[in-house]
Amino acid sequence: MVDKVGAWWTGLPVWRPGWVQLLALMLVAVLGWFVVTTYLDLVEQAVFGILVFCVAFVLNRASQSRLITLAMMSISVAASLRYMYWRVTQSLGFESWWDASFGYGLLLAEFYALTVLLLSYFQSAWPLHRKPVMLPADTRLWPSVDVYIPTYNESLSVVRQTVLAALSMDWPADRMNVYVLDDGRRPEFRDFCARVRVGYLTREDNRHAKAGNINAALPRTDGEFIAVFDCDHVPTRSFLQVCMGWFLKDPKLAMLQTPHVFFSPDPLENNLEVFHNVPNEGQLFYGLTQDGNDLWNATFYCGSCAVLRREHLLAVGGMAVESVTEDALTALKMNKLDLNTAYLAIPQAAGLATENLSRHINQRIRWARGMAQIFRRYNPLFSKGLSISQRVCYASAALHFFYSLPRLVFLTAPLAYLFFGARVFDASALMVVVYAGPHILHAQLTNYRVQGKFRHSFWNEVYESVLAWYLMRPTLAAVIDPASPVFNVTAKGGTSERAYFDWRLARPYIILLLLNAAGMIVGTVMLVQHVGDAGVFQTILLNMGWTFLNLVVCSASVAVAGERRQIRSSPRVLQTLDATVALPGGHRIRCQTSDFSQDGLGLVLPQELPLSPGQAIKVSLYRGREERVFPAIVRFCRGQRLGLYFEGLSIAQQVELVQLTFARANIWAEAWHASAPDSPLEAIRQIGRIGGRGFGVLLRESGRELGRLLRRRPGPMAETPAAQS
Repeated sequence: MVDKVGAWWTGLPVWRPGWVQLLALMLVAVLGWFVVTTYLDLVEQAVFGILVFCVAFVLNRASQSRLITLAMMSISVAASLRYMYWRVTQSLGFESWWDASFGYGLLLAEFYALTVLLLSYFQSAWPLHRKPVMLPADTRLWPSVDVYIPTYNESLSVVRQTVLAALSMDWPADRMNVYVLDDGRRPEFRDFCARVRVGYLTREDNRHAKAGNINAALPRTDGEFIAVFDCDHVPTRSFLQVCMGWFLKDPKLAMLQTPHVFFSPDPLENNLEVFHNVPNEGQLFYGLTQDGNDLWNATFYCGSCAVLRREHLLAVGGMAVESVTEDALTALKMNKLDLNTAYLAIPQAAGLATENLSRHINQRIRWARGMAQIFRRYNPLFSKGLSISQRVCYASAALHFFYSLPRLVFLTAPLAYLFFGARVFDASALMVVVYAGPHILHAQLTNYRVQGKFRHSFWNEVYESVLAWYLMRPTLAAVIDPASPVFNVTAKGGTSERAYFDWRLARPYIILLLLNAAGMIVGTVMLVQHVGDAGVFQTILLNMGWTFLNLVVCSASVAVAGERRQIRSSPRVLQTLDATVALPGGHRIRCQTSDFSQDGLGLVLPQELPLSPGQAIKVSLYRGREERVFPAIVRFCRGQRLGLYFEGLSIAQQVELVQLTFARANIWAEAWHASAPDSPLEAIRQIGRIGGRGFGVLLRESGRELGRLLRRRPGPMAETPAAQS
């Protein structure tokens, strides 16, 4: 039977099975157990695996319906469980403790990967795709909002854009107040806030970092709602109008989160040159996982680009301070009080990504530490007040950050056989292929269907491999002693005058790369020695194939450490907007922008103009039929390309400029779906090319280092003038 009154956050009917449905479920369970546990020999399993994969492949091509997606997930789960059942019952008869130590280590890593796969299917099975709720036509019914912009050590040039954009949000002025929460207590920030007429709040100490900063501001402001933006996240004009309707509809809604979108590339996108071509590391979370969590009323607060109801935030004691990921723990506390959290997958702000690999790794270490703390102190599987589905979603988020050790196991497992002769499977190579193959292929095919818009095939291996070494120790340390880690701020902004290779950070990748390269050499020698022994030959080939894949991934990780130049303090956003250039003589020329930043514009002209660097002109930008004119100075004029920079804009002009550039919601909505469609074959080619580049980078930088060492080495002692005389 179906109860038509569903939970508010789903809008879906709640299924209450009758006897017929229960019997059907029992039949499906028995059938599933039969499929998972029935042993087949080599040929039977190969035929079965091929037939089932063909069915899944045809289903994927036949329809994009959610029912087909659920069917493919079910097939993938069955294939994975069947592999794991075979693994446990047929492949663990190790003859020595040496084999057993490597074999059981790999088995534990596989159990972790299977658990994460099953949890991810649960989270992504039915994304809610929540839509905005209209606000009342009478603006007098709109609630009051305090906008918090916490900052600590970021430059004023970074924070300025966010403050000006916040001021430009479309909301009644008498019901919105903007506050800069400055834990750096800097006079220039206080003066800036006074000029633009926004609140400036400080405190005597920096206890509990960002969470403490927000908590200190709570009793000093009185808005019914609080919108929080990291100081580099620039909100759009429509942010509050898009978000606030849900709070008026649902009195129990405590928090609403929107995606984190970035207008600058992160280190992986920048160093691998895949910005706006391959979805970045975080896009899967904001594009799919959060939307899936929303179905189960388990949306995580992510610290920025979100709105919180003051009453409910105070009910959980303010921002949580017991974890360095105070945002996720705050949402967990809200859900434990039977309050609702929600997600709108509509980009309404954009920020700066981390500029280099070092900052990127430090940020991920903090996230991993925080989720490990939550798992250790507030294990969601046993926390009171959570539904079963909420427990699953929070457990999945916490367990995700424990991938570091399993990933390192996968990157080195075949070397156990190639270097030491240890058999991690007590089975023939062909049996491993016919049982593990369906597990891997179905997972790839299903994730290609479910995640393709937000995570391209095989890129997860690169993302995890880059971070695995650095996340392993702090994550395990946080589990052992959850009180030990401290908060660290992720610095944003800055430049790099030259390209360089980060040898210190690349060291683990280089070691793994060299180990796998050595494994390929050893494997080649072993192949020659055992060419007449089919069983051993096949085992060597299997391990060499695995090692080759690891070699490519490790090489791609090395390529990430090759930092490119970053000479612009204000990142450019590539965007076409209508513009008009007004020349000193009064002549006006219609044109378009090629890019913009907070300091200037790039323009594409219909014809070459007689302009010289340093010349003052005026440029117009538009919103609909509205025109805004800004004084600008020519930076360069080459053919039909014109570069301008702004100088001496008034505060009103700066606000208008933000409204016409960074605060346009359509720009970030377009960027949200800008990546090329997922293609497994293209992904293989991309990662292969990047892997080749990694080898090239390592050889080039090694040559440079060798040259530096030779130049520093003293040459033969020259005769002194005294000796010559």
